Amino acid sequence: MKRIGIIGAGRFGMSLAESLSNAGAEVILIDRNRPAMQQANEFASAVQGDATQPHVLEEAGFGECDVVVVAIGSNIEASMMATANCKELGVPNVVSKATSELHGKILRRIGADSVVYPDRDSAHRLARAIANHDVVDFLEVSEGYSIAEVDVPDGVRGRSLAEADFRRKTGVTVLCIRRADPDPKKPRRVIIPQASDIVEPGDRLIVFGETKKLDGLS
Repeated sequence: MKRIGIIGAGRFGMSLAESLSNAGAEVILIDRNRPAMQQANEFASAVQGDATQPHVLEEAGFGECDVVVVAIGSNIEASMMATANCKELGVPNVVSKATSELHGKILRRIGADSVVYPDRDSAHRLARAIANHDVVDFLEVSEGYSIAEVDVPDGVRGRSLAEADFRRKTGVTVLCIRRADPDPKKPRRVIIPQASDIVEPGDRLIVFGETKKLDGLS
């Protein structure tokens, strides 16, 4: 089970915490607002405290989290300090919310591994990407149907899509394969696969189908 820390209990942070909890993750949520923390106790380990203080985050257990999402948006200074504190604690993956491109650039410079913009990245989509070990990226195309970038499932590695009977067994369609270039400095190559193409272990698959079936790939 993944342990996810969330800093900030605004609309974005609360929605993310609830979505992650529903996905089976262990969630720790911290905010200064006592009423919000009382409400969040229904689906998370809620802690009232100041995330700009490193010892507060450490005592709350944020140093043991697999991922921490800094969901503070309006207070840029607080979001920066919280992000830096998490990296100082050794959190392997810090995702920080930004309100502008400049804010995002600053957060990356001080250590954020990923930056999300609430106007473009819904809490629901982010929750899927964090909670699902195999999903790298996720985009809901229409109600009930989505496109996702996923790691290669165990039964497909080293086999062709035809041999793995991927479409029939999973109910989703492989749109393309993203494969690492021999030159590590270059981006992944995009391959439009034939049924006979062998899927390599390090590949990533861009797939389309019903959202519930994409969830089943993990």
